[in-house]
Amino acid sequence: MPGANLTRVEAQERAGVVSNVHYAVHLDVNQGDTDFRSISTITFDAREGASTFVDLIANTVTSIELNGEKLDPATAFVDHRIELSGLKAQNTLTVDALAQYSHTGEGMHRSLDPTDGNVYLYTQFEVPDARRVYAVFDQPDIKATFDFTVDAPENWEVISIMPANEPEALGDGSDSKRWTYPTTPKMSSYLTAIVAGPYASWHTTHTLSDGRVVPMAIYSRQALKDAMAKDVDYLFDVTKKGMDFYDETWGVPYPYAKYDQLFVPEYNAGAMENIGTVTIRDSYIFESKVTDALFERRDVTVLHELAHMWFGDLVTMKWWNDLWLNESFAEFTSTLATAETTQWHDAWATFASGEKSWGQAQDEMPTTHPIVAEIKDLHDTEINFDGITYAKGASVLKQLVAYVGRKEFFAGIHNYLEKHQYSNATLTDLLAELEATSGRDLKNWSKQWLENAGINTITSSVRAAEDGTIEEMVLTQTASSDYPVLRDHRLAVAFYDVNEATGLVEMTERFDLDVTGEKTVVEAVAGKKRPAFIMVNEDDLTYTKLRFDAESLEFARQNLYRFSSALTRAVVWLSLWDMTRDAEFPAVDFVETSLKALGTEKESTTFRYALAQVATATGHYAPAARRASLKVEVAEELFRLAQAAEAGSDEQFQLVTAYLNNGSDPEFAERAAGLLSGSLVFDGLEIDNNFRWTILIAQAAAGVIGVSEIDAELAARDTTENRQFAVMAKAAIPTAEAKAWAWEQALHNDELTNSQLENVAGGFSMNSDPELYAPYVDKYAEVIDWIWENKTFHMSEALMSGTARGTGLYPSYADPARLVEVGEAWMASHASADAALRRMVNENLDSSKRVLRVQRYNEAL
Repeated sequence: MPGANLTRVEAQERAGVVSNVHYAVHLDVNQGDTDFRSISTITFDAREGASTFVDLIANTVTSIELNGEKLDPATAFVDHRIELSGLKAQNTLTVDALAQYSHTGEGMHRSLDPTDGNVYLYTQFEVPDARRVYAVFDQPDIKATFDFTVDAPENWEVISIMPANEPEALGDGSDSKRWTYPTTPKMSSYLTAIVAGPYASWHTTHTLSDGRVVPMAIYSRQALKDAMAKDVDYLFDVTKKGMDFYDETWGVPYPYAKYDQLFVPEYNAGAMENIGTVTIRDSYIFESKVTDALFERRDVTVLHELAHMWFGDLVTMKWWNDLWLNESFAEFTSTLATAETTQWHDAWATFASGEKSWGQAQDEMPTTHPIVAEIKDLHDTEINFDGITYAKGASVLKQLVAYVGRKEFFAGIHNYLEKHQYSNATLTDLLAELEATSGRDLKNWSKQWLENAGINTITSSVRAAEDGTIEEMVLTQTASSDYPVLRDHRLAVAFYDVNEATGLVEMTERFDLDVTGEKTVVEAVAGKKRPAFIMVNEDDLTYTKLRFDAESLEFARQNLYRFSSALTRAVVWLSLWDMTRDAEFPAVDFVETSLKALGTEKESTTFRYALAQVATATGHYAPAARRASLKVEVAEELFRLAQAAEAGSDEQFQLVTAYLNNGSDPEFAERAAGLLSGSLVFDGLEIDNNFRWTILIAQAAAGVIGVSEIDAELAARDTTENRQFAVMAKAAIPTAEAKAWAWEQALHNDELTNSQLENVAGGFSMNSDPELYAPYVDKYAEVIDWIWENKTFHMSEALMSGTARGTGLYPSYADPARLVEVGEAWMASHASADAALRRMVNENLDSSKRVLRVQRYNEAL
């Protein structure tokens, strides 16, 4: 339906008609469990006599009035649009509607907490879903001012963009009040927000460099207030330091009236940068122990959203093709701020292990795209919240800083923000400011890095004399045949040797250079004694795949665990994993090298990703005849490493978790039960609520427990989070009946919340028995169209592509050859399907093609 989508051409045409927009939006959330009242009064200028439309997704439109004339909703409101014709120079439109609460995290989400019966509301409007809450010109370049009023129960908090005025009783005998707010600054509709409910709150203030005092607050559900309270002071401190860092870095103080961070339930994303009203998934409230990787990720997320207040909110893209300007910049600068203002000084190692590996994997799919993507409509936008837009873009910005200089880069950012504040801008606007401060012509750089897809490979070769001195070192740059672009790289080559006093591998010399074209001779190393290891891309300055020379590769394989630098380990580890995925390095060797390195690794995110890579190499890439025994060997080594780990450490916690998730060794059932009963104890490891469920889900996936045990555990403590754990555990049971139940629940149980649906689908995909999933290869292909037609975008994505919880309903552990056959047939028969849908299917297909290719390589060794 065209109205549910919006093309770039339509947006450009509408922006040419409409200007000087103001909204007065009134919401009444006292209407029951399914609907809320929405009255939107829009005043705007227009090209006289022109026609346009306003967006609204609602089941019922009560009335529409344009310039004093009543319009018939039955004819004017069609296909999620209200058609407006015969516009005047100045116009007033009022739309009165009943809109619907969602349970999918889109529009106005309504969540019922089973712990205490409290109801919580929040909005989520990207990409763009303000139209699910009020009538609106829902595109980023029609910026407007907003006046919000909200009627809600008197014991609630109602938070929006501006600080609330004192709520007033309605005077109608009800227990409701009306919240009003000052007019917002000029802003895009997708950045507006309403959060309402009996939230617990904490407050502080922060004084900016210009003397303004900014109120700050943190909100959480009542059920999580004790856990939230433990971290409030810490999070305020991270936020204040970040606010000062950004002010100092680009010379523009925080621009808005307040800064609230609201931890909300059942949230699809990590967080959302609503102006001064940041919503954050409340799984970032830690009732139970979490990894240091997740703790650090929360800090990065807080700083990421804070960065958006300037980059994305103060200055906003004109259209979604410049989405990367928002997300890449926030990802880059939040990592920088994390490294320089928080306890996580190795944040760039975290970035290399997590974000960069995500970007590289995305960039090698057939669906890759330039960082500046071609966005024809909203569906293109929805699918481009990906590893290119976030991770590759941030990696390329790091390379740009190395190319133009940090001082020059941020001076350009200052000028860009000053020039385009409260307005919209494009890539061209940004590059103009960076060219002015750096003195470099960035047009060719932009063409290479931003406007062309794909990733290069830099391979090093070293010729040494008999006395061990280097005669020549050459860096050879290649590109794929699909994207044959060779790029200019500013990078460093470094020598590493073993420090005999410590036994660690440490850098001894560094050489900075520019790599251009196909061949680059590293002239600075000629005549020097060859070290034990030669690092290409020291400090991870550029974005490229790395292939080390043969001697360095063998040294890394044997000595990865000895490198003293967390960032170097992360970069080398990523290269070994990349080679494994490319069928250039044996899966068994990668597992052996990684397990050895895990014995000493302390960087939590590197640790986390290495464990996941070991699981993939074992479960998907290893030779079929070796797979079962290798999985048992891995389990036994994980258990041994857990026993040897420091009591109460992050490494111990991750290793025990990984052991449970492996679930394959003969002692698993006894050990898992022992952890629950207390007969097996790891010193310092508390079996808290979430870890108890980790054990139970692992037991369910191994077939050790069933539905009755899961139900009994949930009955003992029925919470929002435990309901999510319970449905995942049931779906993970390795029986045909359990998989059929999970399949049916994920597709047809409309009572599931978005988070429960994701967990059901995640549990469905959790097992590794190909026979268990064989019936679902054809079923998956048959249900794709139905999902796309009947589910929202986010739920379609969760079902068809999966989330961090698993691969959704895609049976990734089925026979890869069969998955490839069926996937190719679907693609061939759906040439005209929506591009976003084809992309989801094609990425699953590509993943199975890779599994098949890497399996065959390892079988042949």
